[in-house]
Amino acid sequence: MSAIAGDPRSATGAHPMIRTVLDSLGVPLVALAGLAAFWLFPDDLGLLTRIAATALYVLSLDLVLGYCGIATLGQAAMFGTGAYVAGIVAVNWINEPMLLLAVGGLAGGLVALATGALILHARGLTLLMLTVAVVQIVQEVVNKARDWTGGSDGLSGIDPAPVLGLFRFDLYGRTSYLFALAVLVAGLLVARRIVRSPFGLACRGVREDPLRIAALGGSPRRYLVTMYAVAGIFAGVAGALTAVSSGIVGLDSVSFSWSAEALVMLVLGGTGRLFGAVIGTVAFMGIHHILAATDPFHWMLFIGLFLMAVVLFLPGGIVSVFDGLIARLTPSSPRRSDGATR
Repeated sequence: MSAIAGDPRSATGAHPMIRTVLDSLGVPLVALAGLAAFWLFPDDLGLLTRIAATALYVLSLDLVLGYCGIATLGQAAMFGTGAYVAGIVAVNWINEPMLLLAVGGLAGGLVALATGALILHARGLTLLMLTVAVVQIVQEVVNKARDWTGGSDGLSGIDPAPVLGLFRFDLYGRTSYLFALAVLVAGLLVARRIVRSPFGLACRGVREDPLRIAALGGSPRRYLVTMYAVAGIFAGVAGALTAVSSGIVGLDSVSFSWSAEALVMLVLGGTGRLFGAVIGTVAFMGIHHILAATDPFHWMLFIGLFLMAVVLFLPGGIVSVFDGLIARLTPSSPRRSDGATR
């Protein structure tokens, strides 16, 4: 049990010092890279906004899979719920962006809490199938409630108010992107605080050895359900952010395929690292955008080959490349005469 018993290496094989360096630099790097992209790619701000919102969504999946070991293909249930609830509130009542994010996060968290309390007693393949069932049920409910959601036509007409009453959403997507980037950075900071807290360490312990946590007086299922609900809040905020920035919500936001894509992006970047969720999202969506524009008929073939190469040669995800670079730049600890490191 690495997080509790002091295993010098994490589940991804990175040394704790290297993980600490990268995790400390991760949030500033995301903020700086995001601001640089704002100036370097002014014609692609719509794509960059979707990447930022999706990265927050993939981050929510990392909280349950990377830190709790909960295999799920139902994360889109919370994302889609947050998107639809925020969209409905914006169309009918309040269109303040910050309040819409709060409403979306609350809706996603409630769905996660209710479903997690029911399904997290299962393990393995059974749990995986239950999460698929949850997302299918939510999608069917959304489709049937077409008077509120628009059904298969989607929910449109979302017109958010200026952010903080000052920054109006423009046609060029400048406000949308900077707003999405700020929310992503804030989400990373909050998530990092959560996983470093005693609660986060306990969740890692449940992932490694639930029996030992129970023997120490903890409740593994309670930890899992709580983190599942927290991740639901993150996913709901990401869904609301997508609704606010795009102005439309479709059934694809609460689909099984959207859950599967999130899992692919997380594995691509690296699980259990938070920063890996952002890297995987940028890599997947960036390559997807370039290949689809270059070869609209065979782009999925190249995406598949890329994923296979990463899984085979970088089992820890793309983030493991940064681990290697930092390991080379970091001097090794001096050794005492008895051969032990200081």
